[in-house]
Amino acid sequence: MAGIEASIVWKGELDRGEALLAAISPDDPEDFSVELSKEGDQAHLTIVVSSEGLGRSRASVDDILACLAAAESGLDSLG
Repeated sequence: MAGIEASIVWKGELDRGEALLAAISPDDPEDFSVELSKEGDQAHLTIVVSSEGLGRSRASVDDILACLAAAESGLDSLG
């Protein structure tokens, strides 16, 4: 079976990126890697999901996006 790789890239303020990074808790954490870096005045949160099948990749990406959306919503309500 072929390997699947999908990338999620978020750009914004560093403190917000750190909060989003802390919120990631998908069902299969062994299926992804994450990096938070700073480029100029922007932070880049890069998440790479790798797995052996589309179904598992989709589930991991869905979990990650749900966590990020909930965290972002919480951050927006505080700000």
